[in-house]
Parts: sequence; C-alpha cells; structure tokens
Amino acid sequence: MKPNPVVHFEMPYEDQQRLANFYSKAFGWQMQKMGSEMGDYVTAATTETDENRMVKTPGTINGGFFPKGAGGAQNPSVVIAVDNVKDAMKKISDAGGKVQGDPVEIPGIGQYVSFTDTEGNRVSILQPSDM
Repeated sequence: MKPNPVVHFEMPYEDQQRLANFYSKAFGWQMQKMGSEMGDYVTAATTETDENRMVKTPGTINGGFFPKGAGGAQNPSVVIAVDNVKDAMKKISDAGGKVQGDPVEIPGIGQYVSFTDTEGNRVSILQPSDM
C-alpha cells in the first residue's frame, strides 16, 4: 500500500487583507481571495504549478486560509490526498478517527471532508477530481 501524501495546508485568519499582505511580502506567495461564494477562502500559491494546478516540484505544496471560526476550525491543518474518499473515510473511522460529515465537492478540485484524529487534531482528506 502506497502512503497518502500531504498535498495542501490550511490555516485560519482574522483579517483577510492583512493576511494576504503578510504572506505576499514575507514569502512572495501569490494570494487569491475567493469571495463569499467560496466561504471567503484565500488560496496561497507557494510553488509553481502546471496547467492542471499540480505542483511542478515534488514535495512542495500549496495552501489556503479560512476565516477563524469557520466550521468550528481554529487551528492549522493539513490535507491528505486519497484515491477514494469513501474508502478513506472508513479507514479513518476504523482506526479511531471521527469523520466530520459528508464529503463536499470543491468545483474543479475534488471531494473533500475533514476529520478529527485520535489526538483531537483537525485534518482533511481530498480525492482529487482527476483520480
């Protein structure tokens, strides 16, 4: 069985403009505000991607930021790519984790759902659209 890679990070923010300014100035990241229809999410391009939005350099990831308090989330988390979201949800539950609801479709990205691991950490899984 091949391991599932971490493909994305997520962190909460309080002030969207302040957040975008900080990461752009401090690290040169390309910040894109998604708007209220996407939950005021802000994407962070930390590395070059190809035409399919996949990273060009193995081992690098991009990320995003969500408003503090969104979905009860308050802490940074990571997103793990899986081949099949339903199978992964069962494995998470069988291993003692708690899946937080049903997967949601992120247009052009894939099926996404968060879970809490056995230590209380919020983590998410993603079945990319191209899998």
